[in-house]
Amino acid sequence: MAITKTKKQDILKKLTEVKTVADSIVFVHYKGLAVTDTTKMRKELRDNGIGYFVAKKTLMKRAFADTFTGEMPKLDGEIAVAYSTDPMAPAQSIKEFSTKFKDKISIVGGIFQGVYKNESEMIEIASIPSLQVLRGMFVNVINSPIQGLVISLKALAEKRS
Repeated sequence: MAITKTKKQDILKKLTEVKTVADSIVFVHYKGLAVTDTTKMRKELRDNGIGYFVAKKTLMKRAFADTFTGEMPKLDGEIAVAYSTDPMAPAQSIKEFSTKFKDKISIVGGIFQGVYKNESEMIEIASIPSLQVLRGMFVNVINSPIQGLVISLKALAEKRS
């Protein structure tokens, strides 16, 4: 179905706005996703501060041309764009949905810190734990030697008494 020229201009304007505002953009391949699942996914993404919309690949290429370094990943099939000011959130959320809806949604590539990334690089980025989890891991690393010392001192005190 063809779109009108004004609709294309609106989509191009939206994509231009996305590339200036977003810290991270993920190209999402979707196919066979039920309307109810799509609606739930869009709501969850919106609640997490992540934008998501579908655009023509030619308009994406036109909007992102000569803006980012590297080579744009190959975009096959139906493609949507997920974006956010949080650099990790779009990739992590889409990866979560791709495990939930197997073979119906997947990461094709993206833009991270102004550089085009392919599918495997974006999946690696999505696999990085969130900041809260990393902080918890750091506290655990700091706490581990102290905890070991306390356990050994307690064992020594019990042995002497």
